[in-house]
Amino acid sequence: MARKATAKPAKTQSRSNIPEFTKDEELRAYRDMLLIRRFEEKAGQMYGMGLIGGFCHLYIGQEAVVTGITMAARTDDSTITGYRDHGHMLAVGMDPKGVMAELTGRRGGFSKGKGGSMHMFSLDHRFYGGNGIVGAQVSLGTGIAFAHKYRGDGGVCLTYFGDGAANQGQVYESFNMAKLWNLPVVYIIENNRYAMGTAVQRASATTDFSQRGQSFDIPGEQVDGMDVRTVREAAARAIEHARSGKGPYILEMMTYRYRGHSMSDPAKYRSKDEVATMRAERDPIEQVKARILENGHGTEEDLKAIEADVRGIVTEAAEFATNDPEPDPAELWTDVYAA
Repeated sequence: MARKATAKPAKTQSRSNIPEFTKDEELRAYRDMLLIRRFEEKAGQMYGMGLIGGFCHLYIGQEAVVTGITMAARTDDSTITGYRDHGHMLAVGMDPKGVMAELTGRRGGFSKGKGGSMHMFSLDHRFYGGNGIVGAQVSLGTGIAFAHKYRGDGGVCLTYFGDGAANQGQVYESFNMAKLWNLPVVYIIENNRYAMGTAVQRASATTDFSQRGQSFDIPGEQVDGMDVRTVREAAARAIEHARSGKGPYILEMMTYRYRGHSMSDPAKYRSKDEVATMRAERDPIEQVKARILENGHGTEEDLKAIEADVRGIVTEAAEFATNDPEPDPAELWTDVYAA
């Protein structure tokens, strides 16, 4: 029988059982999450200036999810996600200049300036988007997992989607196929509580998404998605399960986004106090920062140096994306078909 669950930011582990990071792991997690945070803040500013058009969905607040999972993954694993995708690109190592250039529609972007915020791709990094259709990446990720198994290359497909997409029918068709063939896929549900703007409790008959695979015999668990340590530990367990031939695994990451669903969303469906409380008590970056200082893994000056380095990278990316030429109109006719 499925467990009853409410949309809380965390649930599985007591604070006393959380795994510890080494100094290098803490510093890597801090830098990687800070890069995502500062990049997204800059993207929001550039959108407000009219330099980024179309839709733009920011990842601010959810940085621990993709950072922890990437720390547990291998370079031969694949990643696919939905339209809140900038953080995922940075986490897998895609150049911030290319990501920002794609946001501004420039030639140096990862999709040559033709994809924008929601549709970026990098074969070199095994990153398959950035997909704009809600839930579509789940069936695509299942197909990528099939390719890993067919080729016998040992890779696992990390397939991210949100609590809103979790109610899409194609998700369950994918679950069935993935378990039927024991495909190497980890389904990561980033439950930030609100989908577009409707609270989980109002949109889902059952709110424990980690149990959605029960009828397909797919194991799942809820994870504190605001703590990069618990994310990394759960991801390592899930990825090993999939890689060892046991089939798919579901990780429901209990996380939270600070901004609206997109840049056009004022997020009036939740209180300012709720957001302020999450920032003050559960911020994933501030948690790591506090541990680094408390455990003597670094000083305030060390962290300021990391901050300066990250800001320099983001500034360089913004300058590149502002000055890079726009695509030639002839690009409209390229990449339409693949031979």
